[in-house]
This record gives sequence, C-alpha cells and structure tokens, in this order.
Amino acid sequence: MQNDSLTIPLPTPVRRRWLKRAGLGLLAGLSVYLLAAYVVAPSLWQRHERRHPALADAETITRTGSGIPGDPVNVGLVGTEVQLQRAMLAAKWYPADPITLESSLRIAADVVFRRAYVDAPVSSLYLFGRKEDLAFEKPVGADPARRHHVRFWRGDKPDGQGRPLWLGAATLDLSVGFSDDTGQITHHISADVDRQRGLIIDELSRIDALSGVQWIDAFHKQLNGRNGEGDPWHTDGRLAVGEIRATAPTSQPQGRTD
Repeated sequence: MQNDSLTIPLPTPVRRRWLKRAGLGLLAGLSVYLLAAYVVAPSLWQRHERRHPALADAETITRTGSGIPGDPVNVGLVGTEVQLQRAMLAAKWYPADPITLESSLRIAADVVFRRAYVDAPVSSLYLFGRKEDLAFEKPVGADPARRHHVRFWRGDKPDGQGRPLWLGAATLDLSVGFSDDTGQITHHISADVDRQRGLIIDELSRIDALSGVQWIDAFHKQLNGRNGEGDPWHTDGRLAVGEIRATAPTSQPQGRTD
C-alpha cells in the first residue's frame, strides 16, 4: 500500500552548513548593530560634547592693530606651551623672529635676492584683544616670499586637566608686499585657509604628536571674507582641534639660518 503522507526530508550536510552560516551572520549583524547603537554612537556624542571650555566664547576672526578683520581662526591645539613648541619644532616649523627694523630689512633683501630666511617675522594680528603669543612658519622655496605660517593665541580657560587651548590662524603666504594698514612689509595669502588647517593637523599626526583630533562644525558662520591686506579667504566653517600628547616629539628642525 502506497503511503501518501507528507514526508519532510532531513537537511543535507550542505544545507545544515548554510543554515549555520546564516545564523552566525545574523548574530554578527545584530552584535554590530547593538555595539554601534548603544556603545559607539553614545561615546562619539559624548566626545563631541566634551569641548574645551575656551571654545564657549572663542572669537573666530583675528583683527589687525587698527581693528580691521584679519585672518580667520582655523585650528586649535590643546596642551601646555612647552608641549606645543616641542610638537611644532618636531614637525619642522620654525619660530618666527620678532618684527624689528633689522628683521624687516632682512626679509625685504632676502626676497629680492632669493635668500633663505626660515624664521622671518610675521606681522602681528590680534585675538582676545592681544597680539599672538606664538608664531611658527615653514618656508616654501628659496626665499621668504612663500611660506606656511600660523599664529597662536592662548585661551583663558583651561580644561579639566589644566591644559589651555591655543587658537591658531594658519595661512599660506604667496607673495610679499606693503601693508595698506601699517605700511609694514607683509605677505599676501592664499584664499584656501582650510588646506593650511589640514596641513598642520596632518603633519602633527604624522609624527605622532597628537592623541586625537576633534572637528567643530559650524565654528564659522561667515564662510568668506577678506583679511586686513584685502586678500580673500574661504572656509567650510569647521575648526580642527588637536590634543597634543604629553610626550610629544622633541626633535629640533634642521637647517635653521640665524
């Protein structure tokens, strides 16, 4: 007699392996979701909210001595003054000479004769009602007409570890001329200030001088402007804030010309 009852075949070894893999994949996907939703995302949000207290009322545009808007603030570093200096020196950025008659005449002559002046002075800009606390530069080419440079101002409010925030305005100088504001010898800058922000963060990261970088969105409400020399600039509005390692590199840049 023929058995008409429904017969359910047992899973073959191949099917059992497939079902096992599907179950493991589903479990892995669920684990990734739970980790992202309940661990990673809250951690990133908390990190975003733990901004340095000096950012609460930070100024975004520097000023010339006459109060004219200058270069935009585009980078920040958290650390002591010694840590900042060591990190910048290790990345082969040179401290800028103070502006004197001698240094002004030297930079003019070195531009004409295309001689190196790796620590040429930078004109003063103002933030928090005072001129920059520190200034560094990195030459481009054979004379001081083209160079990367950044000015830093120390914020007044330290973080929970007592470390200040140094707000910086980093730009690329393209040529040398006379300031319409003061008549001093000065530089004209590239409009792409975001690239200079990225240069500093990238170079410090490459030598392992930073323990982390935080990006502050919408730091700038004004995305285009002109500095005190009339040079245009533009930005995506973000501020990059790097945290300097406590044991920042200490190597000294080579080839300095005194």
